[in-house]
Amino acid sequence: MTVFGYNTITQQEAWALGAERHDVTGDDPMYLMSDEEFENVIEEALETIPEKFLEALENVAIVMEDEPDDYHFETLDEPESLGGSLYEDELLGLYDGIPLTERDGYYDGDIPDVITIFKGPHERSFGSREEVVEEIGKTVIHEIGHYFGIDDERLYEMGY
Repeated sequence: MTVFGYNTITQQEAWALGAERHDVTGDDPMYLMSDEEFENVIEEALETIPEKFLEALENVAIVMEDEPDDYHFETLDEPESLGGSLYEDELLGLYDGIPLTERDGYYDGDIPDVITIFKGPHERSFGSREEVVEEIGKTVIHEIGHYFGIDDERLYEMGY
């Protein structure tokens, strides 16, 4: 299992594209991480998952992206979507694929399922490294839960 698929832009480029500015010296919570640090935290979160669950993951790519785009929001709105990891109005993570509970004999696995963890929303939503790390861990588990067919309601009941 690897983390790959970077789509990185600078904060200035994000602002130029219309992203909301956050005052990191004021009241807005925001903790910035380098891409490498964020990726390492995702890998650390994966290391906390019991081996039997990791071994059951087949044909799944876990990727980091800076920001969700229209495709991600459209995927979230599809009727068959199990949901995504949300905090207030921020999309923290998304599972895009066919859950194990819905696969049948015709599933060929040509296209991998994708779990995307979004860096920018995590940074904007939480004010300390500890909070960001904790929420990345919850997001990774939440999205892997979707792979196993668990819906948002049950995941939130479980604390994810």
